Amino acid sequence: MKIVIGTQNPAKRKAVQLVFPDAFCSVVDAPSDVSAQPFSDEETKTGAINRALYSVKQTTGAIGIGLEGGVMEMPDGLYLCNWGAIATENEEVYTASGARIKLPAEVAVALQQGTELGDVMDEYVQQHGVRHKEGAIGIFTNQLVSRQEMFAHVLLLLKGQWEYTKKGCTD
Repeated sequence: MKIVIGTQNPAKRKAVQLVFPDAFCSVVDAPSDVSAQPFSDEETKTGAINRALYSVKQTTGAIGIGLEGGVMEMPDGLYLCNWGAIATENEEVYTASGARIKLPAEVAVALQQGTELGDVMDEYVQQHGVRHKEGAIGIFTNQLVSRQEMFAHVLLLLKGQWEYTKKGCTD
């Protein structure tokens, strides 16, 4: 099986390799065509779909995978959200979302002022490259859930849908 992953992010790439261990994976820098910091479920989902559709068009005989992290507003605050998409050569698209966690007020304020979450997190924890490692989810779950694990869960949901449909199963 060939997979084209629409991101250079190491945590996302490792999640794909974990869920599809026997696949031959290549990586492209796929555009999300959404804001650098998606600010809703809809925008985050659209970014994942756009990355998957772009990725699948880069080679024949492959599926494309797009993964996108974002934030969403709820009445009680700003929450982390994440979406994934698998696109086939026939432009079938499967989508799934995963974990949500409320962000601290000081992080939410910085995001609402226009700073991207990865940059906010680097400043917040005085580290560099949090988005490429544990991510905000890792920081705010005390390392119990990493960014790779969060996206791996989304990928399991996607893989299951795609395999179910591939077998010709219907309701």
